Amino acid sequence: MTDYRSLTAEEISRLEAQGCSAADWNRIKVAPRFVPDHVLDVRFSGDIRLGVFEGGFTLPGGVERSAGLYHATLHNVTVGDGCCIEWVKNCIANYEIGRSSFISNVDTMLVEGDTSFGNGVEVAVLSETGGREVLIYDTLSSHEAYMMAFYRHRPQLIAQMKKLIAAYVRQCTSSRGSVGEKVMIQGAGRIENVRIGNCCTITGAGRLKNGSVNSTADAPVTVGYGVLCDDFIISSGAKVTDGAMLTRCFVGQATHIGHGYSAADSLFFCNCQEENGEACAIFAGPFTVTHHKSTLLIGGMFSFMNAGSGSNQSNHMYKLGPSHQGILERGSKTASSSYILWPARIGAFSMVMGHHVTHPDTADLPFSYLIEDKGVAYLVPGVNLRSVGTARDADKWPKRDGRTGSLLLDKIHFGLLTPYTVQKMLDGIRLLKKLEAEMKPDAPLCVYQGMMLRRQSLQRGIVLYEAAVSKFFGDQLLQRLEKAGKDTVEDVRKVLKPETETGTGQWVDLSGLLAPKSETDRLIAAIEQGQVDDTDQLQKELDGLYRNYEAYAWKWTAAEIQKAYGWAVETASVENLCKLIRRWLESVIWLDGQIYADGQKEFSEQTMIGFGLDGNDIDRVNDFEAVRGTADTNAFMEAILADKELTEEKGNEWISRLQGLS
Repeated sequence: MTDYRSLTAEEISRLEAQGCSAADWNRIKVAPRFVPDHVLDVRFSGDIRLGVFEGGFTLPGGVERSAGLYHATLHNVTVGDGCCIEWVKNCIANYEIGRSSFISNVDTMLVEGDTSFGNGVEVAVLSETGGREVLIYDTLSSHEAYMMAFYRHRPQLIAQMKKLIAAYVRQCTSSRGSVGEKVMIQGAGRIENVRIGNCCTITGAGRLKNGSVNSTADAPVTVGYGVLCDDFIISSGAKVTDGAMLTRCFVGQATHIGHGYSAADSLFFCNCQEENGEACAIFAGPFTVTHHKSTLLIGGMFSFMNAGSGSNQSNHMYKLGPSHQGILERGSKTASSSYILWPARIGAFSMVMGHHVTHPDTADLPFSYLIEDKGVAYLVPGVNLRSVGTARDADKWPKRDGRTGSLLLDKIHFGLLTPYTVQKMLDGIRLLKKLEAEMKPDAPLCVYQGMMLRRQSLQRGIVLYEAAVSKFFGDQLLQRLEKAGKDTVEDVRKVLKPETETGTGQWVDLSGLLAPKSETDRLIAAIEQGQVDDTDQLQKELDGLYRNYEAYAWKWTAAEIQKAYGWAVETASVENLCKLIRRWLESVIWLDGQIYADGQKEFSEQTMIGFGLDGNDIDRVNDFEAVRGTADTNAFMEAILADKELTEEKGNEWISRLQGLS
């Protein structure tokens, strides 16, 4: 902490000679080594604390600026060492500014009265008429928000979560704002009741009011030209640029919002990318992406989602207002010009094409296509399991996690095949078999919840789901076997025995975090009973769910293997384990083959239309290959073939190893 001193009479005279004035020079305190050389044309009022103005800044283009205060009005302000503040049109009031920060050509920066800097703002997600409000705060995770929004049937939970957040809000409420160290603010308009973290860059923002910009040195935040934000929190590593307009919004870590995007009453958690379009009352879980000007997301929950151009939804039917909601479970996509009339629920990793007004619910049939043809909705179950696009998505999400720093708020499980999705596929198999059994022998179609299913699609869906389930069982088994000793069957059985009794039954997706419902219910009960003391403890509990995923998933898998095949993994025979591995081998090789065949379509003659514009057929092929490559040279296609080879090698090796155990 700096030990400040009073100005000397000589320093006051010098400052006055340099065009400075003060309502009361006695209320200005300075660092011991302060010299007034670089303080020109500044009006001071209230309590002022000034550091040492040495060094300077090199701006883009090589422009040099010396540390100091120039042409500004400061009221109740603390300025750290090495700062430069210049050309403030109105004033900076009630702020503490960290060392080595640069503030130039701003209109107004002030804190008016007590404020919590956006913490505690209610965001009316999903229903614009209210009922699912989420209180935002600095370290809000998608999982906490999920519980707050979707567990309204547990009023004691909601009351306790509000209590925990209210305690945090009280801690950060102040009549003074802060600007962190090494912050750059240039050409901004009005900044009111905003707290700004270290190493943040704000350039040309129009208005920032009642919010927190939680920038850090290892995950800086950028706020760009024309941005308008009211009642907001922007998390570390985020970028809000190019005229984006946000009202009552939470922006998660490493999320990018720009190109005129407009959003109100919406939550955007980590790694979202929102450009050009608009959002209203949405719960955008991790990796929700939309790039197109004509796309509207409204009243829905999404995650790992890509919205096609012109995607649209309606959250009311012209009756009692915009109160209906929609759920697109993780990994879903909407095709160009798609439309869904809420309420609706789309199963995980599904694709929606066309206009849908019959309120579809495909939660038990993940990895499906929902297609509209001449006003009729057709469901094609499981077909996305053979899509190269789905496989590529699973590969790209972990690579596109742009978060840095030690504190990652959202705990994300990325996998396509998890207890959450595999349980739904097991339910889907039972459902499809029931529908097939009820069909008349000569009927080509059946109806499920207003959607048409062709017999061929239904049968293929069963095959795809069964293959995916076998793949997951085998993946889990081999992960455990890798930890086993190599000498006896007992070594294998020992490592196959689940180390926990938790994990069986239903699983839930807490917007990125997958967990057994039993553990989610346990945590909810603990919160309701006041056993969770503060938001830090709540986040530690959620982190525990995240870290225990592997143990929970194996317990669930072991229980499902016993249901499916009638034997327990901890007492399994070598023969049964080998059978399961062979099923895994067949399923993985077949699914990889399906995915590879789908990928080859991207290198077909039809996709070459528009290549080699002024040449012959040979030029067209050569031009295409120069730009796109071939199936044999494409990195992702090569990876599919490599995975197929590795699968065969790994499976045969383990079968041989198990058969050789004593």
